[in-house]
Amino acid sequence: MDIESVLATGEVEVEGQLVEASNLALRVWVDAADERVTAVYKPIRGERDLWDFPDGTLAGRELATYLIARAGGWTHIPETVLRDGPLGPGSVQRWVGPLEPEDAISLVRLDPVADLAEGFLPIVALELQDDGPVALSHADDPRLASLAVLDIVINNADRKGSHLIEDGDQLWAIDHGITCHAEPKLRTILWGWAGDPLPEDDRGRLQRLAAALADGSLAADLAPVLTEDEVDALSNRVDRLLQRGTFPVPPAGRTPLPWPLW
Repeated sequence: MDIESVLATGEVEVEGQLVEASNLALRVWVDAADERVTAVYKPIRGERDLWDFPDGTLAGRELATYLIARAGGWTHIPETVLRDGPLGPGSVQRWVGPLEPEDAISLVRLDPVADLAEGFLPIVALELQDDGPVALSHADDPRLASLAVLDIVINNADRKGSHLIEDGDQLWAIDHGITCHAEPKLRTILWGWAGDPLPEDDRGRLQRLAAALADGSLAADLAPVLTEDEVDALSNRVDRLLQRGTFPVPPAGRTPLPWPLW
């Protein structure tokens, strides 16, 4: 049985709560057909209302991100399903990386402005109360660049450093509850390639995603969790990226960064 099937059909047993999560998030075991998968279960009943995301659910947007990534061929998002659980319907996503995800962060840095690490791209200078002026930077890493393209596609409003998890050569990305809004919401720490050409591999992923949207198959999968306007906006973002062929630059009329950054 594949992991997605285990997550969708297995018995869910709660191990404990992730106390630093902004919404209710539970670490669970999912058992099916003599297989056990460790996962994160985010019940809809534990979601806080967000005035700027009035439609749908955070759990539904977690699933939408996984479906979009899978359709295009991005491999950053762990297997995710929407199902019933001990506290009602919610998203269940395979657990990736160590128990403490921040232990895996090595791709994003805060350094003194004069000491930018080699191989890192500066994003913004900040004045911190205890540390003085520092520079936020991220690695010039093709895995991150590909994820940055996916974030543009899903209109990710909250790409923080703690959402990045390295597992050997694999880069995982988690926490996609505030994505896929019809209006521009992109807030990310991954601005290092602003204005640069898109990677060729990601142009291919965008083309596959555009085809899945054009034939209606992906739109049908997304219909239970996104509005029609949100699916149309998704298609428009993909088309614009393909036409322009470059990473966007940070917007001038609103904050381009999440807060906190981690």
